[in-house]
Amino acid sequence: METGRVLKLLVFDCDGVLFDSREANRAYYNTICKALGRPPLTEEEFHYVHMQTAENSVRFLFRDYPHLLEKALAFQKNLNYETFLPLLKPEPGLKELISSVRPPLKTAVSTNRTTTMGRILEIFDIASFFDLVVTALIAPKPKPHPEALKIILDHFGVDPKETLYVGDSLVDYQLTESLGVPLVAFKNRELPAAFHVNDFYELRRLLREKFDV
Repeated sequence: METGRVLKLLVFDCDGVLFDSREANRAYYNTICKALGRPPLTEEEFHYVHMQTAENSVRFLFRDYPHLLEKALAFQKNLNYETFLPLLKPEPGLKELISSVRPPLKTAVSTNRTTTMGRILEIFDIASFFDLVVTALIAPKPKPHPEALKIILDHFGVDPKETLYVGDSLVDYQLTESLGVPLVAFKNRELPAAFHVNDFYELRRLLREKFDV
């Protein structure tokens, strides 16, 4: 993105950006595995499920246990994620960032989470930080499919080049590439991106220095 281009919209991924949710997600899926009698997640499996919807994750985890899949899906649907919320770690500096850029910027979240997202916004009191939140319930085709981000762009009537997407994974890179939205890689220097930041304080400086926001 060229310096000086007008910026109107800031979109955030949830897991790995708004929150460090690794331990919460690991505990959640290991609880499902233990209940159905399969081994704990491998690191490879955890890397996959950390970016997917809950249903897709369970289907992946039980791909070699087809006789347990329906029971695993049923168990997952009845497993209250709220039990694991204390393991979520909010990234510092979000409140300061949002309060300094709204207005003029609009802010949104695009996440592969489903029913858990609303409760997370409520418990951590950050629902008011965002003008729009699009989950996999609203956009059933999970990232990296561009459906959710396209909904956000259309809702605000902004061009992809008037947007920054803050993400941390290859899924986020694939998503932004498909729509031509510049990516800010969060805590991932190895990810191809227009910009790289290590925290929200660094993102604030980037917005001020590059886009005069």
